[in-house]
Amino acid sequence: MDRTTIRMPIARDRTTSPRGIRRRPGRPASSAPSTPGATDAAGARLRLRRRVRRVMAGVSIAALALVGAVAVPASAQAAAYPTWDELQAAKANTAAGAAAVVQITGLIAQLETNVQITRAEAELRTDELIVAQQKFDDAVARADQIQAQADASAAEAAAAERNAGQVAAQLYRAGTGDVGVSLFLDAGNSAATETLLAKLGSMEKMVERTSDIYNSAREKQNAASSLAGQAEVARAEREKLRIAAEEALAVAQAAQAAAEAALAESQAKKIELEQQLKFLQDTEAKTAAAYQEGERIRKEEEERRRQEALKNGSPGAVAASGWARPAAGRITSGYGSRSSICTGGGCSNSFHYAVDLGTGCSAPIYAANSGVVRFAGWSGTYGNYVQIDHGGGVWTGYAHIRPGGTFVGTGQWVESGQNIASSGTTGASTGCHLHFEVFVGGSRINPIPFMADRGVGLG
Repeated sequence: MDRTTIRMPIARDRTTSPRGIRRRPGRPASSAPSTPGATDAAGARLRLRRRVRRVMAGVSIAALALVGAVAVPASAQAAAYPTWDELQAAKANTAAGAAAVVQITGLIAQLETNVQITRAEAELRTDELIVAQQKFDDAVARADQIQAQADASAAEAAAAERNAGQVAAQLYRAGTGDVGVSLFLDAGNSAATETLLAKLGSMEKMVERTSDIYNSAREKQNAASSLAGQAEVARAEREKLRIAAEEALAVAQAAQAAAEAALAESQAKKIELEQQLKFLQDTEAKTAAAYQEGERIRKEEEERRRQEALKNGSPGAVAASGWARPAAGRITSGYGSRSSICTGGGCSNSFHYAVDLGTGCSAPIYAANSGVVRFAGWSGTYGNYVQIDHGGGVWTGYAHIRPGGTFVGTGQWVESGQNIASSGTTGASTGCHLHFEVFVGGSRINPIPFMADRGVGLG
């Protein structure tokens, strides 16, 4: 079957998102944690849009209430953050100190607002990506089914045509010559006449049979032609949806980048602002030096913990094929049909396009092969999600990563077996596990035989 690879500047579960070559074995029975995907696309989009509006309205009102007459900047990125020297001077003046408190409180509120708005927008766009991927997966299935029907119909038409030809040849070989002459010569020979008439009767039945076979052959040819046309339409629709999925990925990546930028600014500025606020409200402290020293110590400790986490993340065992097991744990939900699961505000469809591994919480997740990170961030029902492009139209997805448990970023190169994340239960999930997907040509396939062909067992 012709499969066109979705190229980078996307990515059959969605978790959930970013969730096949051939379809669809039954789902192993299990009551362990499993992963719903998005089924009501319109409802999901509506809920997220409402969430954006609630965040913008509610948080902005709270920010205005905090700052009173002091205007909060439309974007924290455009805000003028006060320096420690300015605060030192303001602290000596009661009115100036009170105004500085109001200003800093407003800046903190605005940072939180920006993070929540961009996070909600990223959720909306990644949900749209999930919907686009699902539509593409369904189009691949339809195109495959119609093409198989067209191939079978074409084979039946060819067989019917051969059968009609054979019957026609048989009829020709059974010809009786000049029937009138035979009857004249055999006049008075009742046995010969009976034989000839019986032969004529048989020939008449063969003619009727030949006509039926011919009509059947024509019907099958017409059916084959119609199915071939439908297959072409299905392929065109599949290509259109592939492009739509690719475009949805680009939009989701941009929204995720904006959310990450807002979060980065918040993390960089919020702690300092809170320290400055504490300094202004502390009647004992006379200088900013102690607070600046505390900030330096905090940053050093944060970096130490980050480096320790990277150091302790030992790589997964890499097979001779270059592929690695993405996580430990038994298979708690396989690829294939299963009952819908509703949790986290959404319900899965009746087909699970991934394998769930019962890792437990905070267990290491490894890159199944080396490649470039195509997506790393929040992805709706997938929760925190990472997707890696391994080249050749193959990529893998890892969903439900714990908060703070993503160790790689979009565009980063990773090695096979590298610790890229830590397991959790973010998004639409019923317990800590890894939702592991394999994509080929943009369509999700069964990860179990794919990994087994590369010497890697799952579960």
